[in-house]
Amino acid sequence: MAWPNIFRRGTLFSRFSHHHVVVFLLTFFSYSLLHASRKTFSNVKVSISKQWTPSAFNKSIRLPVEIWSSNHLFPSAEEATLFLGTLDTIFLFSYAVGLFISGIVGDRLNLRWVLSFGMCSSALVVYVFGTVTEWLHFYNKGFYCCLWIVNGLLQSTGWPCVVAVMGNWFGKAGRGVVFGLWSACASVGNILGACLASSVLQYGYEYAFLVTAAVQFAGGIVIFFGLLVSPEEIGLPGIEAEEHFEEDSHRPLINGADNEDEYEPNYSIQEGSAVTQVKAISFYQACCLPGVIPYLVSLIQDNLGWMWVFYFFILMTSCTILFISPLIVRETCYLMQRRQAHVLSE
Repeated sequence: MAWPNIFRRGTLFSRFSHHHVVVFLLTFFSYSLLHASRKTFSNVKVSISKQWTPSAFNKSIRLPVEIWSSNHLFPSAEEATLFLGTLDTIFLFSYAVGLFISGIVGDRLNLRWVLSFGMCSSALVVYVFGTVTEWLHFYNKGFYCCLWIVNGLLQSTGWPCVVAVMGNWFGKAGRGVVFGLWSACASVGNILGACLASSVLQYGYEYAFLVTAAVQFAGGIVIFFGLLVSPEEIGLPGIEAEEHFEEDSHRPLINGADNEDEYEPNYSIQEGSAVTQVKAISFYQACCLPGVIPYLVSLIQDNLGWMWVFYFFILMTSCTILFISPLIVRETCYLMQRRQAHVLSE
């Protein structure tokens, strides 16, 4: 079986410098850390529910009035679970709106600034949500909802920025291989979040939030000082210039008389290295461009539209498993215990 030309003799990886490797790793782990903080919240839901409803899990002793008043946020574990699900819904809605806003902001500001700001600010919000409120014994539903709305907006800065940076560094050649490897960042982030949360959960769920927030904040600092948004920042040719140069390299040295008018007589490779600053346009202006709306309609009618539908259900299923899997495990263990107790009592 013959390999494609792009894999022969290291053709794909020989064109990448160490700058490409650094950008790949920084964007990979930046988005992994954002996913780690989401996974931490889902892993500590059982502990949070116990803390918010002490009577539901501690009926053997009478709690002092001070402890009961400070921790009595919900009268039952079912209401606490329902509120945690409400927080997940609020987060996803704010995250969806934030993706649209972050894309617009990323086109107008430096992607490195936007990404590092989102990571550091999200880390601070997670720290306040899970650690500060527990240390101060401050429990308020409205405050939790406001924090999680802000967290969803800040977390949405990750995906548009890292995808834009990766697109600036990696061209069409080998993009499927590169992005195939890079797309594992979400799964790595979920594993990292589970490991961080489980390592300190025995000391209290607030320390799980503390460790995750500290690691994410440190990652935001590294992104701010180490990420290169595009090759032009260090004098390397951009993706468009490289692709244009590759097309020129395939031109024949001697052209026929019919093709003489197709090329400029004063053509120079150096002209393609000039970097032009492209000004971002609004969403309304993009829709007003000729052919944009018919093209979108054709995509929806074509097979690509079904691909969007499939991706919607795949993402919905993965998010559902991500957020409610710890609760499912808890309910399963509870039912198994009740069944064993019923068998032993017979």
